[in-house]
This record gives sequence, C-alpha cells and structure tokens, in this order.
Amino acid sequence: MARTVLDRSDAVRALAGVFRTRGFDGSSLSVIQQETGIGRGSLYHFFPDGKKDMARAVLDEVRSWFDEQVFTPLRATEEATAAAAITASSRAVAGYFVSRERICLFAAMTLGEEQSAFTDSVQSYFTDWIEALAQALRTGGLAPQAASTEALDAVAAIQGGLILARAYGSDETLLGIVDRAEQRLLVSLEAHRSHR
Repeated sequence: MARTVLDRSDAVRALAGVFRTRGFDGSSLSVIQQETGIGRGSLYHFFPDGKKDMARAVLDEVRSWFDEQVFTPLRATEEATAAAAITASSRAVAGYFVSRERICLFAAMTLGEEQSAFTDSVQSYFTDWIEALAQALRTGGLAPQAASTEALDAVAAIQGGLILARAYGSDETLLGIVDRAEQRLLVSLEAHRSHR
C-alpha cells in the first residue's frame, strides 16, 4: 500500500535513504516506490522530471544542511575562534555521516553511468567544503597555500574514511579518521601561533 506523503520534504527524506543504499543507478523507479512506499503518482507530482529530479532534490537538501551546519560557521569564524569552529565542524560532519550509514551522497553520485548529470553539484559541494575549511584556517593564521593544502587533505581523509568505515561496518573507523584530521588541522594552527 502506498504511503501518505504530506509534502515534498517528506518525499526527499525517504528518497535519500534509497539513494544512500543503492546509489543513483541502482535506484530504479520500482525500487524507489517499494523502499519509500510512495506511489508513482506522488513521486511524479513532487518530481515531474523523474529520477534525476529526485536525486537533485536529495543533493540540494544535503547541500543545504552542510551550508548551514558546516560551511557558513567555518566562513564566519574569527581568529580567536578558528580552532573552535574547526572542532565544531568536525563534530557536525562526523555526526552527520554516522547517522546516515557512513555514506556521502555526493560521492555516491560520482559512480555509475549517470555521474555527468551531477558533476556540477558534486564539484561545488567539495569545492565549497574545502574553501570554507581553508578560510577558517587562514583566519586562524595559516598562509593561504598551507590552508588550502591542509583543507584539501582533511576533506580527502574524511571521504576516504567513509569508504573504509563502510567497508568495515564501523562508526569507530570514521570517527577516528575525522578526529585525526581535526587534530592535524589544530596542530597546524597551534604551530603557526607558536612561531609568531
């Protein structure tokens, strides 16, 4: 029996779980209907352009969460609070990925035949994450090139950590990798302060 969906945001949340576990290519319309319990008519009412429209809506929701919880706070930090902002963003990221089965939807959308449909969204998400983190590091006193390199390495470590944590079925693996990435960033900030 089809489930009653009150609004588009309910449908987006249900769809996110399907795309997280099956990816874009593995989420046929019949699989989406079966796993969300949402009927075909409701899906096309909320997403007239079909599965790509559904995936874009899910990515937009994830992106909105990261903008609010991670990117904006990192960009808004001051020198005295840069370390605290990095710690808070690391905790937010770890909590987000643990609660969503250790899967990054943006990374999942880079796999499969339809990856080119999401290239701009995926690139924008990772670029903004790296740039927001680099900005917090620059605000904390790191030179621009060092801040960019440290930010890139931290995001890469977290993304790699997601793959390992999923392979091992272990939240602890991911949490440890996020924590070590955070500690490296904080050590870089502290090293800069001690050389002033």
